[in-house]
Amino acid sequence: MAAAITAGRPVAVATVIDGPGQAGARRVISGDAEDGTLAAGDRLDEAVDDDARGMLAQGLTAVRHYGEHGERRLDELSVFVQSFAPPPRMLVFGAIDFAAAVARAGKFLGYHVTVCDARPVFATHARFPDADEVIVQWPHRYLASTPVDERTVICVLTHDPKFDVPVLEVALRTPAGYIGAMGSRRTHEDRLARLREAGLSDAELARLRSPIGLDLGARTPEETAVSVAAELIQLRWGGSGRPLTDTAGRIHG
Repeated sequence: MAAAITAGRPVAVATVIDGPGQAGARRVISGDAEDGTLAAGDRLDEAVDDDARGMLAQGLTAVRHYGEHGERRLDELSVFVQSFAPPPRMLVFGAIDFAAAVARAGKFLGYHVTVCDARPVFATHARFPDADEVIVQWPHRYLASTPVDERTVICVLTHDPKFDVPVLEVALRTPAGYIGAMGSRRTHEDRLARLREAGLSDAELARLRSPIGLDLGARTPEETAVSVAAELIQLRWGGSGRPLTDTAGRIHG
């Protein structure tokens, strides 16, 4: 755990704080490894690992309750999961109504949300009460000067080439885990042409998710925010995006 924290890697520690004969048992969970066990069997460990990784992705610390064998519908065991990671960042560019809904959804999912727009009349805390930060600056200049890592989500909602092309040019050269842009398919094709003219490669352009979000038939800002949130969750955990009734096997892979 100390080595992970020193290296800046997110890590979680799960501790049984109440339960029959298991109090004090600990398990350390990182992105791709685990150490220790909470019970003689492995089903409790598997359930806690799933939940801990979800909490770790959001920088959350909380108590979770399980049955003796990891059943989430029971509460025989209380497990304290402590995350050692800052919440991931969501950078929303474009101070429009859709941005307010996306910021609200991002905050709900546990992101540290920043809304950025060059127009001070639109980029205000009053219009974006759910955002942690509201920045008045040209989007590409702000993005070039702020930390971005593999957990960062970038949503470009500006609908204006003079804003979205420069910021996407910067975004697609960062390690951000998700880069999405709003717009019609015609807007997307025009945007790709402009980005190619700016020198971006096909490999860099392949990272762009545009039009942004999953195909849910969304129309309103709130529905669009749900489709964006759904795509973020799908990308994080590798879901198929299909109805669960059409799938078989374990729900949590």
